Amino acid sequence: MSTDDGRASAGGSLTVVVALGANLLVALAKTVASAITGSASMVAEAAHSWADFGNEIFLLVADRRSVKERDEPHPLGYGREAYIWSMIAAFGIFTAGAVVSIAHGIQELFSPEDASDFAIAYIVLAVSFVLESFSFTQAFRQARAGGKERGTSTGYYALTSSNATLRAVFAEDAAALIGLAIAFFGILLHQLTGLAVFDSLGSILVGILLAIVAIVLIDRNRRFLVGEAPDSGLRNDVLVGMLERPEIERVTYLHLEFVGPGRVFLVAAVDIVGDDTETTVAIALRRMENELELNEHVEEAILTLAVPDEPSLVPAQRKRQASDDSRPDDTTANAAET
Repeated sequence: MSTDDGRASAGGSLTVVVALGANLLVALAKTVASAITGSASMVAEAAHSWADFGNEIFLLVADRRSVKERDEPHPLGYGREAYIWSMIAAFGIFTAGAVVSIAHGIQELFSPEDASDFAIAYIVLAVSFVLESFSFTQAFRQARAGGKERGTSTGYYALTSSNATLRAVFAEDAAALIGLAIAFFGILLHQLTGLAVFDSLGSILVGILLAIVAIVLIDRNRRFLVGEAPDSGLRNDVLVGMLERPEIERVTYLHLEFVGPGRVFLVAAVDIVGDDTETTVAIALRRMENELELNEHVEEAILTLAVPDEPSLVPAQRKRQASDDSRPDDTTANAAET
């Protein structure tokens, strides 16, 4: 079984470290540029980058704490810590990024400051775009690899993956690139028209963008904290894998729930082949549980006996085959039409 997410791995940590370094350089450059130019959009971008830099620290904490081995006080491990710290980072985007940018933009609408040295702003925006692109490329490659393995698009994988740090970096870097474009056009229109309102609107739009990203990330982390089930494809793969075991005749119940990045809690009701004694069956169930937990993606497995009159779960592939068998072939269908 593979969740295609993996635990908070070295690859995930590398993505966060790259984003951390890029955001620090970008934040410093934007802060200097905003002080020199007085641009409202540049101030919003500086707030955005400092918020992202602080958030990457939370994401590093999430990566480190979520991989701790389970213990007696935490029988399902520490995986959900990834969603706690990622949610804190998302709140940081909302407060330090969105609120500051929108508030500053509104302030500039009513009390605009003179802006100058536009060339410096353009240079900083260009350098920032290069650095943010480098960081986004790292996150995009990781998301693309996961999406390819799961058979989904890169964006969908980043949004729905149980890897909270990858989702956060992917969303933050994508928002950063869009925010840079907004800031560029806000400053350019300010320079061409002499109207500071465009610069102020740029700051407000950057803030709205960050608010949307923050709300999406908060909601995704909330879903995993309260118990998110894997998609139907992964559930079907697990069901197929269990039915391939020679000891299991059928499965009547299957519960899968993410308890961390790439880690699931598995509960299943199975019918054992044969009619052994209670003791023999208990030993067989415990042995299968231990074997399932050898998979790095299974945090804990609990198996129980199925009730005889419960319907069996059928893998999707078998359902399609059964449907095809019951459907007349093209020759028969054409003959019937004739």
